[in-house]
Amino acid sequence: MIALLRDWLPQQRWFAGKGRPLRGVGVVHSLEVVSGDPALHHTVLRVEHGADPEHYQLLLGVRESLPARLAHASIGRLPNGNCLYDAVYDAEVTRWLPERFAAADTVGPLSFHRRRAEAPDPASVGLVIAAEQSNTSIVFGDDVILKLFRRLVPGVNPDLEVSIALAGAGSRRIPAPVAWFEMPFPNDEHQPTTLGMLQEYLRTGTDGWELAKTSVRDLYAGQEVRGPRPSAHESGGDFAGESFRLGAATAEVHADLARSLPTAAAGPAELAAIARDMERRLDAAAEAVPDLAPFADRLREAYADLEELGRDDHPVALQRIHGDFHLGQVMRTATRWVLIDFEGEPARPLSERRSLHSPLRDIAAMLRSFDYAARHLLAGGGGFWGRGAPAPHLVRRAEEWATRNRDAFCAGYADAGPFDPRTEPVLLRAFETDKAVYEVMYESGNRPSWLPVPMSAVRRLSERSPQPH
Repeated sequence: MIALLRDWLPQQRWFAGKGRPLRGVGVVHSLEVVSGDPALHHTVLRVEHGADPEHYQLLLGVRESLPARLAHASIGRLPNGNCLYDAVYDAEVTRWLPERFAAADTVGPLSFHRRRAEAPDPASVGLVIAAEQSNTSIVFGDDVILKLFRRLVPGVNPDLEVSIALAGAGSRRIPAPVAWFEMPFPNDEHQPTTLGMLQEYLRTGTDGWELAKTSVRDLYAGQEVRGPRPSAHESGGDFAGESFRLGAATAEVHADLARSLPTAAAGPAELAAIARDMERRLDAAAEAVPDLAPFADRLREAYADLEELGRDDHPVALQRIHGDFHLGQVMRTATRWVLIDFEGEPARPLSERRSLHSPLRDIAAMLRSFDYAARHLLAGGGGFWGRGAPAPHLVRRAEEWATRNRDAFCAGYADAGPFDPRTEPVLLRAFETDKAVYEVMYESGNRPSWLPVPMSAVRRLSERSPQPH
């Protein structure tokens, strides 16, 4: 079985070790939870391919023969001839999960907990959502969705912790948490570790990235007409109203987090440390990506201004935030904007994801997401209607759309929150610069044709001194 898993793991979207040789794969926990044909095993693997081992949660199915509907989930044949497969796709065995949640069961080291009195329907049929990357989500029936955490780290997952805190504060800006399950981490410390969480399924929800892309596509389509070309606010897909409402929703969530979880203030020493961390990331990126190097000195000014802000006795409020905020992490339902996935950046250590940050870090990340939405059709050298560099009038429209929606988001945040993000230009520029530098590194290594998107922000950020947007 280990040989089969060793070959199969690197092909999975949620596996974090792609491109690195596997030095070792071992089973550290395996429990048969459904017997017979098919059988279901809850399994945790220890994978060694870097400095520190990683642990992955699997639901492994075993059948004498695999039906055609599960052919895509095949892992391989075991020595006894039975078929081993990824059982998250098999509704016949995944119904075991809502049954356990309904009973608030304990099965071996696995413990199931309900937050709400009403139980999920144990007869619900599970359907995997195809868009997941770092986790796997299974919709059961019409009302609930299970997020199965694939890569496990010891302790309570921030998504569960933050969701429960916000639900306790009465927030309607998140999918309501319903239940979760956990087990002691398979090491010497045995910390209770979140395996998955069940939450409200937003049936009418559409993610913000798709809505923003539609708005941009409508704007660009209008550029084909003869005569004066419509601007962003004149196009049929103007998104600024939604951006304003999203800003207000973000401010509400930040306020609820500040009321429900610990807060602190960053003084001169803390701000200097934040600035130094940002500068280290810039230095590494400038060395790795030659296109960035000519702008590095001007970008460092943003971090120097941040450090100077601390010396000017300007304390900065710190609190729990989303931590991986962008248009793909928000959903527009029929009635409201909802924020999802409070797990933070999965690649970062759990201690960092649970630490306190300025809410302006989330705001800056969303501002960068508007820029990506505006330029996504221009990326890849397609120029929207042809090959080569994008037409200058399309670039102007992209900048106009991004600026309009960035301003609308900040205005919405100011309307519902305690401050206007644009009145903190030093903080906002530093966080946005840090995010753009990260994007340059990511696109250079993963999508080189998209590198012009963050590089456009690098040029903008390097050309101006801090000022309100």
